[in-house]
Amino acid sequence: MPDEEYDFNRFQDAMSISNVGPNYEFTPSSTDIPRPGPTDVLVRLTHTGICGTDIGLALGYLGNHDESGILGHEGIGKIELLGSALTPSPTLRKGLRVGVGWIRDTCRSCDHCMSGQGEIYCRTKTFSGVHVPGTLQQYIIVPVNYLLVLSEDVEPEIQAPIMCAGVTAYKAIKTAAAVPRSWMLISGAGGGVGSLAVQYAVAMGYRVIGADVAEKHAWGMEQGCEAYIDVDVEEDVAGFVKRVTDGKMVAAALVCIGNARAYQAALECVGSFGTLVCVGIPGPGPQNAMAVLPLQLIQEGIKITGSLVGSRGDIVEAMEFVRRGEVKPKVQVITLNEVGYYAGQVGKIEAKLVVRLP
Repeated sequence: MPDEEYDFNRFQDAMSISNVGPNYEFTPSSTDIPRPGPTDVLVRLTHTGICGTDIGLALGYLGNHDESGILGHEGIGKIELLGSALTPSPTLRKGLRVGVGWIRDTCRSCDHCMSGQGEIYCRTKTFSGVHVPGTLQQYIIVPVNYLLVLSEDVEPEIQAPIMCAGVTAYKAIKTAAAVPRSWMLISGAGGGVGSLAVQYAVAMGYRVIGADVAEKHAWGMEQGCEAYIDVDVEEDVAGFVKRVTDGKMVAAALVCIGNARAYQAALECVGSFGTLVCVGIPGPGPQNAMAVLPLQLIQEGIKITGSLVGSRGDIVEAMEFVRRGEVKPKVQVITLNEVGYYAGQVGKIEAKLVVRLP
């Protein structure tokens, strides 16, 4: 359908953030359906996950959001309309299922994009909900060069969490580069990213020790942990890990929670030549810093690195585990009007929240 024949004289339903800070609010709103540029694609979203990053933006911990106030970056939908310069093809046509993630576009020309490290470190990357409106709306614009076509043999509500939480977990495990069958500590194992990290780690052949609050013990074991540390009960986390691993400690520790104490404890659990992978983002301020003794790293060959979400290629790989049934995200589907009520439950309930859009 040519652009001039499409009816843009309609409003769409969306959810916008206001009162950024401890008393943030999600408010229903009606906005114009966005008009795609010549090389853009208009996507009709059907589902979107709610991520901890959305709550961090709502609380004001992670900087400014897009002026529209529309957050969200775990979107699944179908192509609705192609831009005027685009030609339909088997891989680019109305009705194809696509995913819309945290990174909406990159420059493809800066030193980071050209380095081989990939698009996720682009110097001028565009974030959903930060630089452009996010996925808590019915329609969204995606540049054709950053379009991600998805398989339709998995339910869209199951695919949504993989667009950020799942691929973040998967990429962090890849970044650790540990030998399969070695021990891996996942701190924050009961959270949205951490619980998926447990599943991916098990599917990729690692032996997992989970760490989180006592009330998530059963949930962590259900995800596939061989052992679980109740962090509000266990006073000697490193001692616990030493006993479980017969003194070897872990080959990799993934910290999927933004907590300085969790980082400190995880570092003490990393064995010789192991890696601490930083995923969770602590709040600002010196109280959220981690103490590191360079001698410990030097003597034991320990590495500390960060891992930021994943590329479109990583998403495709992560989705394949779901398609094969090796990773099974547990989701709680809610309506758009329920976002305000459930937003405060992110990280507390034993499921990923997924919004079914009207």
